[in-house]
Amino acid sequence: MKKLMTLILFTFCLWIINFTLAANALDTQNGAEIFSVHCAGCHINGGNIIRRGKNLKKNALKKYGMDSLESITNIVTNGKNNMSAYKERLTTEEIQNVAAYVLEQAEKNWK
Repeated sequence: MKKLMTLILFTFCLWIINFTLAANALDTQNGAEIFSVHCAGCHINGGNIIRRGKNLKKNALKKYGMDSLESITNIVTNGKNNMSAYKERLTTEEIQNVAAYVLEQAEKNWK
């Protein structure tokens, strides 16, 4: 009985992990392409040609509370101050892919 319960628990854990990974899988390659078309004009190499300190580098993202997928998705969707809203130009999936790309690049220091 103990082996059966262990097997069931193990199977359930694997199922949860696989389901979660599939649900959270974002296409950063697509995000890179979208970024180059819609974002790089102001944010080339993670910079910011409008406001230097509010760039997309890891430290700045953390400083301004923008270091999560949700916060980046929100600002890309709705805009803020000089940042344009993209909810009418990009799909939700495209915005999430861009956000994932930004986070990935910030971790790599935009190299």
